[in-house]
Amino acid sequence: MVALVHSGAVLGIDGYPVEVEVNLSQGLPGMSIVGLPDAAVKESSDRVSAAIRNTQLALPVRKIIVNLAPADIRKEGSAFDLPIALGILSASGMIENDRLKKLVILGELSLDGRVKPIRGGLSITAMARENGMEGVLLPAQNAAEVSVIEGIPIYPIETLPQALEFLCGKLELQPATPVPQTENSNSNEYELDFTDVKGQHHVKRALEIAASGGHNILLIGPPGSGKSMLAKRIPTILPSMTQGEAITSTKIHSVLGQLKNGRGLLKQRPFRSPHHTISDAGLIGGGRVPMPGEVSMAHNGVLFLDELPEFKRNVLEVLRQPLEEGEVSISRAAGSITYPANLMLVAAMNPCPCGYRFDPKRECGCTPMMIKKYVGKISGPLLDRIDLHIEVPALEYKDLSSESGGERSKTISIRVEKARSVQLKRFHQSEENNFNANMNAHQLKSHCQLDEASKKIMSMAIDKLGLSARAHDRILKVARTIADLAECGSVQSEHVAETIQYRSLDRESWF
Repeated sequence: MVALVHSGAVLGIDGYPVEVEVNLSQGLPGMSIVGLPDAAVKESSDRVSAAIRNTQLALPVRKIIVNLAPADIRKEGSAFDLPIALGILSASGMIENDRLKKLVILGELSLDGRVKPIRGGLSITAMARENGMEGVLLPAQNAAEVSVIEGIPIYPIETLPQALEFLCGKLELQPATPVPQTENSNSNEYELDFTDVKGQHHVKRALEIAASGGHNILLIGPPGSGKSMLAKRIPTILPSMTQGEAITSTKIHSVLGQLKNGRGLLKQRPFRSPHHTISDAGLIGGGRVPMPGEVSMAHNGVLFLDELPEFKRNVLEVLRQPLEEGEVSISRAAGSITYPANLMLVAAMNPCPCGYRFDPKRECGCTPMMIKKYVGKISGPLLDRIDLHIEVPALEYKDLSSESGGERSKTISIRVEKARSVQLKRFHQSEENNFNANMNAHQLKSHCQLDEASKKIMSMAIDKLGLSARAHDRILKVARTIADLAECGSVQSEHVAETIQYRSLDRESWF
């Protein structure tokens, strides 16, 4: 007898349907799984057999063949344990096959029959709704994660016998209650706040501009000047995530198994800070089994690279594609996978190897050649993709001892939200671009027209600093953001002049 159970798997961050076909036939008792299973899927046979026996259910003494279709895509993970077990029980006549055809079933089985959480539940549930399935049966610990998908019932289960009773009509399960959208929205109640940072008012201004337009920024200053402290507070002034952004970001974390303790949608924008020893695959994703990297985990949030020159050159160079296109394409022999990576890059570095160049109180022992070699670890093409280069000087005692730390994050975030709303109207809430940093050539020409005074300032900057065409476009984008913050309809000369001041590494004095 043949039984069919609907399940699913993840390719990239999107789910796709998998049909679990179970056949019982005469022959030597045993179980074989076909359909390009990986090691974890092959081991399902032992887990499923033990779970069925240890829950006092009858394991058929037959030859069992399990096919995972489509058979030309490699199946990974342990989410097929429960559908395989239920398929075996259905093929032996314990479950009515028609009930199985209406549900997508997921779950890992422990040896005692408990159903354990899986990865990628959110993506597979979204796929099930799109395919018109009538419900999803999955581990109870994944219920909070997937209940935000509206329009499809979610049935949480904890054990194999419970799933069997539900499918046989002996147990009624109440669908998981959807989490209200107000609880899923980005929470601005952070423990960190910009008022904790003493002084550095010009740096806070630059960070406000970067947050308003989604611009990449590089902080340059000596040790202890507050670069990391400032960077960690950037999420506190970013706009709240929309429902769509929260679902996409949560999908990525779900695929990686980062949603612990029954967490639902991410409430705050991601902030990722990988160590400088990270590999290129760890940063952008990949590996033998392609998985999202740090840039994808920072999607819709902030990627902070501290001590930027300490990262390997090849690791930094792979950032070019995500910074330019907002996504990462990973190609392998079996195919190509694209992960979203629309992020705000925040980097920090010292001005020289010892860190005390330009410090009036400490002597720098670095030679010009050492400084050039140190700064030269960051390639020109990568620097062109960073919109703002900001000097963060060492603080004086009067700033450290000041009672006032300046504006609170909530006050700054109001201005950022207002500037972002202007950009949403400008780009008509386009899914591909909703802020200035992502403007294409046509939008740049349309929304960043310069008057004669601005053109003169730009011409002088290009002649003296030797800016590239990409740097020219970046200046226009930042100037447009400054104009939005000033509630100005057109880009003025003062906006261009302020933007040029935020290009420290373009000056000859650095080399």
